[in-house]
Amino acid sequence: MKFDLHTHHFRCGHADDSIEAYIQAGIKAGLGVIGISDHSPYFASVEDQPNPGTAMAKSDFVNYIEEVLKLKAKYEGKIDVLLGVESDYYPEHEQLYKDVYAKYPFDYIIGSVHQTRGVSIFNRKRWKGLSAEVQITEKEHYYALIGQSAKSGMFQVLGHIDAMKGYYPAFSDIPATEAIDTALSIIADSGVAIEINTSGKMKDSGGWYPSNAILERACHYGVQVTFGSDSHVPKRVGDEWELVAKRLKEIGFKQWVYFKQKQPVVVKL
Repeated sequence: MKFDLHTHHFRCGHADDSIEAYIQAGIKAGLGVIGISDHSPYFASVEDQPNPGTAMAKSDFVNYIEEVLKLKAKYEGKIDVLLGVESDYYPEHEQLYKDVYAKYPFDYIIGSVHQTRGVSIFNRKRWKGLSAEVQITEKEHYYALIGQSAKSGMFQVLGHIDAMKGYYPAFSDIPATEAIDTALSIIADSGVAIEINTSGKMKDSGGWYPSNAILERACHYGVQVTFGSDSHVPKRVGDEWELVAKRLKEIGFKQWVYFKQKQPVVVKL
């Protein structure tokens, strides 16, 4: 059973094409399950859409959900369309986001840390001039937030847990093994899955999120894994699914999961 839980579309402002185009691409790629998971609005903002090129408007959120549910019914029997969303994780707004999501029948929610200390994790300039000690502190802070997101109970999946390396490959070499291990232990205890996200290959770091080294440690801690292409164009749906499955088996994983009605569905590797 092939599945892909991480796809975007035009509403977020930085992806191409319609939700239906991604569903059709999933069918073409041989998927049995496709999750639609566009970027959530900034619910804590007073503006309807403070960053049009980053996330959808608050006023469009219900339209997004209704469209996914209609397409789920339309494609029943051809592919299982799941209602998801990729949510930013802001500890200070945790209850607000929980209250919003509780109104809708999500199959799963991906929790992603996209900012730390108010700065994008993809901003390569954030590392300029930092001492080795401060770099370690920043990496530890990032993984502390990831661990906190797992404990929040908001999410079924955690998105791209080493994406901070995307435009700063040296991030992977910053020594913070204890912080990573602590986060992985928390994730394992929470029952949340981490995704193997194949979009990292298009960034400066190359490769997938997370690295093989982190996946090996995740296997040691008993962390559940899932798959997400993080596709922003339909042609990337299911991208490198077979290669990921092969690598996971080599590492020692026996299964991976997707989520339906917030319950894990086990798929043997």
